[in-house]
Amino acid sequence: MSQFKENQLVDRLETAAKAREALLARFRARPPADDPVLLARQAERRAVIQAREVRANEREKLRLADEARLKAETEARREQEAAEIARIAAEKLEKQAALAAEQKLARDARFAARKARARR
Repeated sequence: MSQFKENQLVDRLETAAKAREALLARFRARPPADDPVLLARQAERRAVIQAREVRANEREKLRLADEARLKAETEARREQEAAEIARIAAEKLEKQAALAAEQKLARDARFAARKARARR
């Protein structure tokens, strides 16, 4: 039975050694850093990243411009509503002043008529 366990240990050690060798072989087979294909691939990636950033910046600018436009429209609408409210208030004050003047004239006429009746 002990021999069976030794074979397992030996097998595991051999498998680990083969795996290390395969990893080392893969590392050695890797292209060098100045490989033209690798440099071209990196340049493509950089170009894609830059294009993505440019598009993101453009979207952000459009979003900010849209927000500014909406804010300006909202502000203009508020100013217009405030002007309308002020106009309505001024008209109301005018009507109240005219009504008060009419009432005063009517009261004065009644008073004058009463005075005229009293003098007769």
